[in-house]
Amino acid sequence: MKAKWFSTVLAVAMAGMLSMGCAGEKKEEKKAEAPAPAAKKVLVLGVAGAQSGDLASYGLPSVNAAKLVAKDLNAKGGVNGMQVEVLPMDDQCKPELATNAATKLVSEKVGIVLGHICSGATKAALPIYKDAKIILMSPSATSTELTQSGSYPNFFRTISYDLIQGKAAAEFAVTELKVKKVAVIHDKGDYGKGFAESAKKALEDGKAAKVVLFEGITPGGVDYSAVIQKIKSTGADCVLFGGYHPEASKIVTQMHKKGLKIAFVSDDGVKDDTFIKTAGADAEGVYATGPQILADNEVYKKALADHEKEFGSKPGAFFPQAYAASQALLNAVAKAGSTDYDKVVAALQNEYIETPVGKIKFDAKGDAEGVSFSVYQVKNGKYELVK
Repeated sequence: MKAKWFSTVLAVAMAGMLSMGCAGEKKEEKKAEAPAPAAKKVLVLGVAGAQSGDLASYGLPSVNAAKLVAKDLNAKGGVNGMQVEVLPMDDQCKPELATNAATKLVSEKVGIVLGHICSGATKAALPIYKDAKIILMSPSATSTELTQSGSYPNFFRTISYDLIQGKAAAEFAVTELKVKKVAVIHDKGDYGKGFAESAKKALEDGKAAKVVLFEGITPGGVDYSAVIQKIKSTGADCVLFGGYHPEASKIVTQMHKKGLKIAFVSDDGVKDDTFIKTAGADAEGVYATGPQILADNEVYKKALADHEKEFGSKPGAFFPQAYAASQALLNAVAKAGSTDYDKVVAALQNEYIETPVGKIKFDAKGDAEGVSFSVYQVKNGKYELVK
C-alpha cells in the first residue's frame, strides 16, 4: 500500500511540474511575439457631390481630380507625414441627400471636404460642416449668397458666383447678340433662380433690352410646352435660362419643334457635354457661360494629361476647379501643420498656390481671387470659346 501510495504522489507531482513547464513555455512564446504595427496616419479628404443620377457628369470629375492630387502628394510623402485618403460621398445634387452625405463625412472624421457640387445641395449641407468646424470648398456651387452673405465662414470656392455670371450672360446677349426682348426662365432652385435674378437685374439696369417674361419651371418635367407658348406670345428674341442641362435640353428641343428658333443663353449648369449629347442637333448654336479656361497654364495642361493617363479619358465639367480646390485645401493643411480650423482658414486666405485656374488665394468671404467666367457656344457638336 505504501509503495502504491508513493507512486501515485510521484505521478501527481510530475504532472504538476510538466504543467508548469508548459505554462512557462507559453508565456515565453507570448513574450517573443512581434508588436502590432502602428496604424498608418491618414488625412481623409471627403469628396461630396452628384456621383450618380442625372447630374453625375458634374460630380464624378471632382472625385477623379481629388484622386490625382492625392496620388501626386502621397508619392512625395503625403501631407504633414500623413497619406491622403479620398472618401467619395454621393448626394445626387439633392438637398435631402446632401445633408445625409455631410453627416456621414463628419462621422467618418474627415479633415477637409471638396464639394458639394450644386448650390442647393451645398446650402443644405453647410450648417452640418459649420457646426463640426470642417472647411468645405466647392468647385462649382455658384449661388451668390454662399459667400457674399457671410453666413458660412467655413465655405470656400474656386469658381466665381452668380451675381457676376448672370450679369455676364445678360451683357453678352445685349452687346453681342443685340437682343431687345428677353424671356428669363429658371428652375426655381438656389442656383438657377439666382442666376436668372442676376441676369434680370442686369438687363433692367442696362435698359438696352426689355425683360418680357420672368418665370420658373418645374425641374424634372417632361413637357414644357406651356412656358414655350408664353415665350412665343411675348415676341422674345432671346431666352436666358438658369438651371441644369436636363431641363435645358428639353426646353431647347421643344422650342425648335414648335418653330421657335431664337437665341438661347444659359449658365455653367448647361455647359456640359451631356447637354449636347441629350439635345443632339438642337444644341447647335446654344450659348452658355462657364469658368474661364487657362489653356496655356502649365498646371492645367499637366492635370489634363494626368487624367488621360490615369483614367483613359478627357475630364468632364469643373475638373480644373476641383483639381484647384483639392490643391488649395491640402496645401492649406500643410501650411497650417494640421487641420486646425483657424490655421487652415488663415492659410487659405494668405498662401498663394499655382493651380489649373491660376495662382490663387481666397478673399475674406471665401471666393478665389482672379477667377472669372467666359461665354461658349455649341459649334459642330462641341462647346467653343466665344468671349
